[in-house]
Amino acid sequence: MIRESLRAECPEPAPLKLGALLVLSVATSIDALAVGLSFSLLQVSITVPILVIGVVTFVISLVGVFIGKRVGCLFQSRVQLIGGIILVGIGIRIVVEHLV
Repeated sequence: MIRESLRAECPEPAPLKLGALLVLSVATSIDALAVGLSFSLLQVSITVPILVIGVVTFVISLVGVFIGKRVGCLFQSRVQLIGGIILVGIGIRIVVEHLV
């Protein structure tokens, strides 16, 4: 991710293939599964949280798609670099926490 950010090109985005879309869907759904299990263990009503979480997720995703489409090429390399640095930082933090 960091290495790709240092290349100063803005390629045309490739369409998502079905396999990649399924993998992304499963990865996203793991978080929803954890939230659902938490609600069931707490024995709370899930109607209002489901509506709130669904609407907020939809709106933020929609805004992200529109912003990404408008300014994606301008900030692509910077965002990839920042994302890579954040992931490396998270990895270092996890390693340090487990070693100490």
